[in-house]
Amino acid sequence: MKLSDFDFDLPERLIATRPVVPRSASRLLVATPDQLSDKSVFDLPDLLGAGDLLVLNDTKVIPARLFGHRERDGNVSKIEVTLLSPTPDGTWRALVKPLRKVRDGESITFAAGLEATLLGRDDGQATLAFNLQGQAFDDALAEAGQMPLPPYIAAKRAADAQDKTDYQTVFAKTTGAVAAPTASLHFDQALLERLAANGVEFAHVTLHVGAGTFLPVKVEDVQTHKMHAEWGRVPEAAAAQISAAKTEGRRVIPVGTTALRLIESAATGDGQIGPWQGETDIFIYPGFTFQIADALMTNFHLPKSTLMMLVSALMGQQRVREIYDHAIAHDYRFFSYGDSSLLLP
Repeated sequence: MKLSDFDFDLPERLIATRPVVPRSASRLLVATPDQLSDKSVFDLPDLLGAGDLLVLNDTKVIPARLFGHRERDGNVSKIEVTLLSPTPDGTWRALVKPLRKVRDGESITFAAGLEATLLGRDDGQATLAFNLQGQAFDDALAEAGQMPLPPYIAAKRAADAQDKTDYQTVFAKTTGAVAAPTASLHFDQALLERLAANGVEFAHVTLHVGAGTFLPVKVEDVQTHKMHAEWGRVPEAAAAQISAAKTEGRRVIPVGTTALRLIESAATGDGQIGPWQGETDIFIYPGFTFQIADALMTNFHLPKSTLMMLVSALMGQQRVREIYDHAIAHDYRFFSYGDSSLLLP
């Protein structure tokens, strides 16, 4: 299985740099093994049935991109920091650019009274200790930080105040992600209420999406690729909801690849799942046996990405090529702020 098997040509004009308004106005390509239908996310209540269970990732994106400076011998250097993940001892793993300009033990000063000391570095990543903790840190970060837009958007424009709303789901609750679960960005409160009124149920899980989600696959033999690890939790209530749905023959439909990867990590057998918490580096590619997910709502992904491999595992490589050919031919918008698909294998 080669990396080139998951490549395709994407016109630059189809990369979305802003979401549509309202959120549910995004287009939705509904794909079965033998049919493609052009719909809207607004149509979801008509496409799903009573008893269908949507699994939602309630992670909350932090404004993880910080711009500051370090001063040495009267010389000031601009420093950019992207927070990656907190560590158990209260420090943060981060990307620092340019890392060579900061010595171990030096401080970086940001806005809102926020400062960080570089404790060490490993494999291109830095360990930072901040001068604030808890709510004081959260408040300062909210003021000083910017949303960590994906590289393909950040290359086209800077993040702004609007992204603090746009790049966050309406049900975001548990702080810790540095990237959004983007399929969930299409939901607004009105859509959630219409779905509930039609008998659709919701289970909430948490997977803190890391910056590793944007890392390119560098090996030609995809089976040798090592996935990044992300922290997640399937609470007892969600596990019970999912187990009941599987037992009763109702569909379990994760919204986004993050929710799918998490519930498959927590699976204890075919159709069986229990409460789960920890780091997952599950890698889903063609040949994978799905134990929990019956379908998937997901955006359109980057060529040669692990997410292309995941959807190919669900729908089949040839079918995914047909789905993406249709999406490109019909001007669907791609990536984080783009349109979505409902994949029904």
